Amino acid sequence: QVQVVESGGGMVQAGGSLRLSCAGSGRTFSTDLMGWFRQAHGKEREFVAAQQWNGHYTVYYADSVKGRFTVSRDNAKKTFYLQMNSLKPEETAIYYCAVRTSGRAISTTWSDYEYWGQGTQVTVSS
Repeated sequence: QVQVVESGGGMVQAGGSLRLSCAGSGRTFSTDLMGWFRQAHGKEREFVAAQQWNGHYTVYYADSVKGRFTVSRDNAKKTFYLQMNSLKPEETAIYYCAVRTSGRAISTTWSDYEYWGQGTQVTVSS
């Protein structure tokens, strides 16, 4: 059974940093499309970043986080990371890790991902 579990959320002041982790189990993940999404209260889930394998790793970021967020993965640990710097209050949300196993193309559409974690709360205070 494929599972992913997020951790690392918390409360931070504006301009601060957090590192989210997504620990996977049930499959290898090394060639899967891995993504991060977030959902603020009362808003739709939005794409943050994704990393695909196409012979090498390629990362795609939402414009709003480019230059501040970085994704990476440790295949030996089956863990996917999201380093978030210079956080803004409007980025307060539940952050979700997602896995797409049906294809390797980058997707910013949450419904393309089959497996999801339970989410981790990130709160950025002003």
